[in-house]
Amino acid sequence: MKELSKLLNYRSDVRVVDATLRDGGLVNNFYFTEEFIRALYLANIKAGVDYMEFGYKADKEMFDVNKFGACKFCDDDFIRTIVGDNNTDLKIAVMADVGRCNYKNDIHDRTESPVDLIRVATYLHQIPTAVDMIEDAKSKGYEVSCNIMAISNAQESDVKVALDILGQSPVDVFYIVDSFGSLYPEQIARISDMYLDFAAKYNKKVGIHAHNNQQLAFANTIEAVGDGVDWLDATYASMGRGAGNCAMELLLGFLKNPKYQVAPILKIIEEYTHKFKAEGVKWGYDIPYLLTGQYNTHPRPAIQFVKEDRQDYYKFSNELYDIINS
Repeated sequence: MKELSKLLNYRSDVRVVDATLRDGGLVNNFYFTEEFIRALYLANIKAGVDYMEFGYKADKEMFDVNKFGACKFCDDDFIRTIVGDNNTDLKIAVMADVGRCNYKNDIHDRTESPVDLIRVATYLHQIPTAVDMIEDAKSKGYEVSCNIMAISNAQESDVKVALDILGQSPVDVFYIVDSFGSLYPEQIARISDMYLDFAAKYNKKVGIHAHNNQQLAFANTIEAVGDGVDWLDATYASMGRGAGNCAMELLLGFLKNPKYQVAPILKIIEEYTHKFKAEGVKWGYDIPYLLTGQYNTHPRPAIQFVKEDRQDYYKFSNELYDIINS
């Protein structure tokens, strides 16, 4: 059982990362208005959020710029139209997927960019390339984190090898990522201990990015912070791929640091986020996402189920079983 002081007090080294534009952009192809992005930016400043992730640094040779909004590509000039010189305490982040980012050319020197943090996203088999991306970003002057995705279906021994390799790189933070929303708090506790052991060995920080397939994104995040994880991802109204993520309004309400304020989050949800759903943008807990979470598999079939407005959950459960066991 955790010490009460860990839940009633706060650690000044905790960092909250708003991933609304990046993970949320996966449900509307990143078509956010500049008005919304600017309002979100100002709300994060008022709420005391530490980092705002603007989206992906996607390769324009791989993705058609006419089929996605600006946050899919996060050009420096576009970010500047929102933040200017960003003379605030809020830092700016972007995500770079291994194999989907022309990082040598598209990530410029930190002195030429409004971005502070590069978040490298990788699967275990891509770790060598991830390390190259980390070294490239560090050499250009950025803070760098690394998200190891889909660890719920990875061998623990493989995760340990990856953490040891990353520990020897110049990365600042490595992330626990429950990509499929399949992990439970008891598992998060053990995984957090494993990550923190490597973080202590190599003087790194640990973060968590949770998905809400089983309505455990918030529970898993506060479990992790109670275990000593410092970097916490969240999104406004849980907006994110499939079932969504840890809700920012829940997380800031839980954290005891007086710098964090929930009211600016609620204002954005009231004025913008609810309208997205009214316009047909779909995310959030639903039975098909629960099932992919329980089966510990990618939510792709569930996303398609929801897009088709299906309600035949029992049939979908059988279909999913056949897919997994085929």
